[in-house]
Amino acid sequence: MPNRRRLNLSKNSNDPTKRSGSENHSIAKALFGKCGLNWMTLLGISVACLMGLSALFSVSVVLQDIQSNSLWALSEKAEILVNHRQVCEAIFMLASLNFTYHSWLRSSVFPASSGESHQSVGHDEDNSATELLATGFEMDSCLSRYQSKLYRKESPYKPSALLLSKLRSYEALHKRCGPHTLSYNTTVELLRSGHEHYEVSDCNYLVWISFSGLGNKILSIASAFLYALLTDRVLLIDCGTDIGDLFCEPFPDTAWLLPLDFPLIDQFHNFDQKSPQSYGNMLRNNMISNSSSSHPPWTYLHLVHDYDDYDKLFFCDQDQSIIQRAPWLIMKTDNYFIPSLFLIPSFEQQLNNLFPQKETVFHFLGRYLFHPTNLVWGLIARYYDTYLAKANEKIGIQIRVFDTDPRPFQHVFDQIVACTVKEGLLPELNAKEEVTNLGANQKLKAVLVTSLSSGYSEKLKSMYWDNPTVTGEVISVYQPSHEGYQNTENQIHNKKAWAEMYLLSLTDVLVTSSWSTFGYVAQGIGGLKPWLLYKPENRTVPNPPCSRDISMEPCFHAPPFYDCKAKTGVDTGKIVPHVRHCQGMGWGLKLVDN
Repeated sequence: MPNRRRLNLSKNSNDPTKRSGSENHSIAKALFGKCGLNWMTLLGISVACLMGLSALFSVSVVLQDIQSNSLWALSEKAEILVNHRQVCEAIFMLASLNFTYHSWLRSSVFPASSGESHQSVGHDEDNSATELLATGFEMDSCLSRYQSKLYRKESPYKPSALLLSKLRSYEALHKRCGPHTLSYNTTVELLRSGHEHYEVSDCNYLVWISFSGLGNKILSIASAFLYALLTDRVLLIDCGTDIGDLFCEPFPDTAWLLPLDFPLIDQFHNFDQKSPQSYGNMLRNNMISNSSSSHPPWTYLHLVHDYDDYDKLFFCDQDQSIIQRAPWLIMKTDNYFIPSLFLIPSFEQQLNNLFPQKETVFHFLGRYLFHPTNLVWGLIARYYDTYLAKANEKIGIQIRVFDTDPRPFQHVFDQIVACTVKEGLLPELNAKEEVTNLGANQKLKAVLVTSLSSGYSEKLKSMYWDNPTVTGEVISVYQPSHEGYQNTENQIHNKKAWAEMYLLSLTDVLVTSSWSTFGYVAQGIGGLKPWLLYKPENRTVPNPPCSRDISMEPCFHAPPFYDCKAKTGVDTGKIVPHVRHCQGMGWGLKLVDN
């Protein structure tokens, strides 16, 4: 178990309130010491003046780390009080104004004297040359960014120097071209006015539309971000109903949430396979080609699982040269399409250099992009500290049953037991009921179960409660929630889901269900190669019940099978050694190490 220690976020060796010798510092000490103000408080006051009391209340509900004896209760109470659009708008305003206000406050309240520089209270040190994560954030604005390392083992995987450099370059691009910059405002005004011709700009954009379940959202955002990296575009995220509530801003001094006044935002829910502005339909109707002298200012990319052969031409080199002419790309997808990006010749070499270890793509992108907000982090940290922290080993079991019947199935439970006992993840029962190895040195295994049904964890708990184990190990079984049904657009449901994905990523050993993006997220962020439960057929236990997955990468469920040069069908799982078919889903594609 990792060595956990308390992280003191309120003190810093560079804290201006601890300095003396100048009048400005005395004033600062009075402000911060007697009034209890800090950077986030001052920023909150400024935002309140701009947005009103109701929006400020929404921000406070989202950002504060609520202490509660009931793990999920306050999340539900906050949901009743908070207006979704206000939260999205308030969070976006906080991110947009953060850099401006800090710059003003640093220069006004803490002007640097000769030969002396002051670091903002609570900022992390600049280690961007060696670290995956961006620096320059206020620590208390996103506790998970700094505290997560206290809850997980250090990753054995190291990002390449090229990936780190690429991320730092992207952060600079996003800061220069992000929401409410001059470049953004100029291109948006042209978009709003309906101009057909754009001047060449160094700021081009990719907008991700919020769509599908949370696991799909996370995987598709990661895919869109990598595509933006490869094509030098700025990624902007449609807030939807809950993105701002779930994830901290990943880029410093700017926002990744799409402003709510974006001209096309009210049309997003209408975009589908039949949209006339989709790239596939424009190709089909000969409205666009390589020989065209003009290009529409925006193009819709339909990469949802129901996309057709024209839409799938997105993965062809010659089509990429057409697509890149549009200043604005609007993307809707529920797929982890990164494996097929490795099959596009113009991207292949850069991707190989960015990710020498192919199965680390989502591991690095997931840890870079997705940090739980303080509200969600409170759920995670309290649950871990209460139930998992003292265990010698933590085993995660993620159960997803693709059946409309919400009741637990005996064959699924039998499959779980067969897998975990056969692979030595859980001990066998002692049929003689002999109590062995009792005492202080007894090994404790904590089993974290996530499922829409409580039946499987209850059966497993009873099994190890009623019988001793042959090893003498003590098995404790926990399940944070059991929602019964998936409720994709429900805020409370998604907060719990994100908390549980993250908790699973903190385990030592992971068992996941085939076809489940929920499990893909947990294994990728955790850097875990899971044991995969095969999808049962005819409600019988598969033989074998599970096997170790070939990599920790997610599976691309709906890949194209097309040779762009030969213009014929091809098995895309056999073109290069590092893109192979998924276990448990024979037509899917995933990245593996050679």
